[in-house]
Amino acid sequence: MRNGNSRVVEIGYALSSEEHRPLDLVRHARLAEEAGFPFALVSDHFHPWIDKQGQSPFVWSVLGAIAIETERLRVGTGVTCPLIRTHPAIIAQAAATAAAMLPGRFFLGVGTGENLNEHVHGDRWPSASERREMLEEAVELMRLLWQGELCSFEGKHYRVDDARIYTLPDEPIEVVVAAGGPLAAELAGRIGDGLVGTAPDPELIERFEQAGGSGPRYGQLTACWAASEQEARRTAHEWWPNAALTGPLSQELPLPSHFEEAARMVSEDDVAQTVVCGPDPEAHLEGIARFVTAGFDRVYVHQVGPDQEGFLDFYASEVMPGVREFEPAAGAAS
Repeated sequence: MRNGNSRVVEIGYALSSEEHRPLDLVRHARLAEEAGFPFALVSDHFHPWIDKQGQSPFVWSVLGAIAIETERLRVGTGVTCPLIRTHPAIIAQAAATAAAMLPGRFFLGVGTGENLNEHVHGDRWPSASERREMLEEAVELMRLLWQGELCSFEGKHYRVDDARIYTLPDEPIEVVVAAGGPLAAELAGRIGDGLVGTAPDPELIERFEQAGGSGPRYGQLTACWAASEQEARRTAHEWWPNAALTGPLSQELPLPSHFEEAARMVSEDDVAQTVVCGPDPEAHLEGIARFVTAGFDRVYVHQVGPDQEGFLDFYASEVMPGVREFEPAAGAAS
């Protein structure tokens, strides 16, 4: 803590399930802890965005292994969709088990999801407004189940009949809600213990606060460290061209092949506009600073591509020391 409502910003690490095999994710989590990262978020997907990324392990198995291999690292899902592919009662049980295995170190990130992952049962893909409504009900149901009592629930979208979760953590489970726009940010403020965003948009923070939100604000920065900027740009374009896709495509397209078709229109320069590329620590600090200026107090960094070890070493020695003087905007969670 520094003074008043301001504090030193925390820098976290993104565990990209779309790009790495499960045991590699576990190893990366351990290396991130050793490098000094205090927290990480792990993506929860059924499919990668494009086939090149090549992976998509079951996040709850990965979390169990991370619990054994780490001692201090706080870990959350970034993020889970408890709406269609998986019933919120099952997510409630999975999250409770993860929190029991990571005492004081687990938080559940939730969001309205993507058709890419949620269509796999053949269910209808709802509109954005309906998905927000479903998410609000899902969080209500999960919190009810986390009370540990036998309960039933009859909502508009979900039903539970005489269910009880027996394995629970000692502390309440923190739920942080992903927001890509102002209406989702308002929802996060109403039902969440925090906010997750992927763009340094101050309106998200404003809407979150206006709706009563006061918890941590996690912002995801996508980056690609490499020995040269040219190599980083090439790697980012090869592995993560979806970073440059705009509009509702990321929520609406159902298959990795569709994202590959869309990404053919994306150039290396387009990707470099949204992904911080290269070995210059100032460029990475500037990317982090954009989130801090917008009001985020926790920035977690997604390193695109295979070289996670080089990235972790670079951030530990060149970037994280420069973050120590950053302060989030007034009103950020303390």
